[in-house]
Amino acid sequence: MKFLTLLTALLVSTTVWSQEFIADASSSTLKWNAKKVTGEHYGKVKLKEGKLVIRDNQIAGGNFVIDMESITCDDLESPEWNKKLIDHLKSDDFFSVGTYRVALLGNVKSDKFNGDKAKVTADLTIKGITKPITFEVIKKGNVYTSTITVDRTQYNIRYGSGKFFEGLGDKMIYDEFTIEVKLVVK
Repeated sequence: MKFLTLLTALLVSTTVWSQEFIADASSSTLKWNAKKVTGEHYGKVKLKEGKLVIRDNQIAGGNFVIDMESITCDDLESPEWNKKLIDHLKSDDFFSVGTYRVALLGNVKSDKFNGDKAKVTADLTIKGITKPITFEVIKKGNVYTSTITVDRTQYNIRYGSGKFFEGLGDKMIYDEFTIEVKLVVK
């Protein structure tokens, strides 16, 4: 009987407890920003769903679904020009939303949090193409924030890229765009 009690105590003390959190999609925000030679555009895209696993003071797993159909532009006030930009972003020149309605951030893992910061690695899937990505996250309570930089050309988004087209002049669009993330979990 003592052996069984000792074995149970040993197993319990060496078990690492995990907590799984569900993303609060309505409170979370994803703000994108893309720059070109002559300016920039910015807007939002919605988080559809997601979960985050925390174990031993680090992110041990996570998967998120981003609704590409929800993309908005917040800087163009003209309804006509705003619609043109959104339609272009949803076209095959950019995100091919008719075919790829969602983007995915999966296999999310981090180093241990040092204070409130941790280095995160994940797999980002855009247009059916998956590439590894690394970024820093800051945790405050049940809110995780980050700015993720994405090289769009890795996902076959070449429109207006100086890597693939010559003589673009002031029509060139920079290859990297950012996503400012505020993830609220419950």
